[in-house]
Amino acid sequence: MQFVGDFLDFLDSFLGSSLWFPFLLLGVGVWFTIYLGFPQIRHFPRAWKILAGKETPPNSVGDTTHFQALSTALSGTVGTGNIGGVAFAIFLGGPAAIFWMWATAFIGMTTKFVEVTLSHKYRIKDEKGKMAGGPMYFMERKLNMKWLAILFAIATIFSTLGSGNLPQSNNLAEGLNSSFSIPTWITGLVLASLLGLIIIGGIKRIATFASNVVPFMGTVYVIGAAAVIIPNADQIIPSFGSIFSSIFSGSAAIGGFLGASFAFAFTKGVGRGLFSNEAGQGSAPIAHASSKGDSPVSEGLVSLLEPFIDTLVICTLTALVILASGVWNEKFDNEFHYSEIKIVEGTYDESNANDASELGTYLTNPSKSNVANFDGTLTVEDGVIQTENITFLHNRSVAEEVVVNKRGERYTGDIPVLNGRIESFDFTFTGMSLIHSAPLTAEAFKHGFFGDFGQYTVTITLVFFAFTTAVAWSYYGDRAVVYLTNGSTKYLFAYRMAYTVIFFLGTILDTSLVWKFSAVTLVFMALPNLFGISLLSRDMKATTKEFFHPSKERDVA
Repeated sequence: MQFVGDFLDFLDSFLGSSLWFPFLLLGVGVWFTIYLGFPQIRHFPRAWKILAGKETPPNSVGDTTHFQALSTALSGTVGTGNIGGVAFAIFLGGPAAIFWMWATAFIGMTTKFVEVTLSHKYRIKDEKGKMAGGPMYFMERKLNMKWLAILFAIATIFSTLGSGNLPQSNNLAEGLNSSFSIPTWITGLVLASLLGLIIIGGIKRIATFASNVVPFMGTVYVIGAAAVIIPNADQIIPSFGSIFSSIFSGSAAIGGFLGASFAFAFTKGVGRGLFSNEAGQGSAPIAHASSKGDSPVSEGLVSLLEPFIDTLVICTLTALVILASGVWNEKFDNEFHYSEIKIVEGTYDESNANDASELGTYLTNPSKSNVANFDGTLTVEDGVIQTENITFLHNRSVAEEVVVNKRGERYTGDIPVLNGRIESFDFTFTGMSLIHSAPLTAEAFKHGFFGDFGQYTVTITLVFFAFTTAVAWSYYGDRAVVYLTNGSTKYLFAYRMAYTVIFFLGTILDTSLVWKFSAVTLVFMALPNLFGISLLSRDMKATTKEFFHPSKERDVA
């Protein structure tokens, strides 16, 4: 697992964690925002009218209504990214990462508008008469780049696992285990069975399920968040202050948090923003392509509401809960994941500014750090590490009160360490360290009107959020399968069964490993999509002009 984690970190260092990708993602969005005249502002009110069905003829071609398509797409975006993803962004980049999530969402409203409009415009019907659309269709039908379309479709299938499947099942299983002590494999078995029953029914069953569940789960989550934010209202302004004060400087070391550079906050904020609202990834256009409508622009306008609802509303609530409660830089007792354990030479004290700075640099940019990985042997007596002149790190923090167990009993003996990593997987390590993802959000929800019961709000909504996301992403994958098989539907059952099995496996995998896999797969999917929509800038401009000024277009013609 450590090797796989290190390999994924290596790939991610050249992809999502490298500065070029956030600049590319935001750059494409900024270009379309200016080129199309800030549609996310000018047409925001009209988007709500179209969503209400006031401009759509009743006999329009399609499989779902605007509301059902938006609900399906939102169920694909409103997931663990809103609960665990926000917490993970703060854990990695500090409060400043939230600003870059906001920036990604605002610019992403236009990106979403563009990709959905083009995908809806070039959609087709499959052999059963169902709508099939997405970036792969405009890549082939308009750009005549079938190779790019195939690349995108393959990336979509991998991303259904990295974005829509594994993170969802893993986080909801961890949440149920943490709150109710339900074994993760039992959660996986039950929910995987339910997932299979839903997705076998195709888009209409998925859309009906999403349109009924999404509004409910959103309401429950907002109430739970308000129950934390209101009693901590005096911390709202300081929370915003911590976000804006470190936008371009990075977040300083505070408490157990060892600091993060601007580059780290920027890349992680943009990366988590993309995972949350998927603007630019090319996934939501697949759901919106099924919508009824006489113009692709009308569906594009509906889609720009997604980043607003998903990130600017729900993710902001999560961020305020975490920052206002103050849990983001506190250590908690937890079981350590091997992939997040690092042992370094020397004794470092995080309360010492120089030591915290050294460790912060080591964690964010190891090549520029003077901190050396430990090689040697840990001597353990009755579960307590006796080796001196080392620092035990877990979850990007100095671990405290570390206890070593083997087969449920305190261990006495030696443990080999190579390049800062534990060589054997026979041991269980527990102790105090930072936490992240859904457990961090659950801890924050305890600091409100509901007290310890607040964590159950997170658990319940996480189950709904994550499960509906997995349901929606199964549809994205099966549309990719249909495309790769030239419109055939005979392989869909096999894909849906494989998707269900992998959902079960996700419940028992290492959480950090799952997030790392997600970070890599979403970039592979986004790159061909961003390239494709950029080449269709003029097509997009002409399409929007025809929709907003039809008489002028006829006069020109």
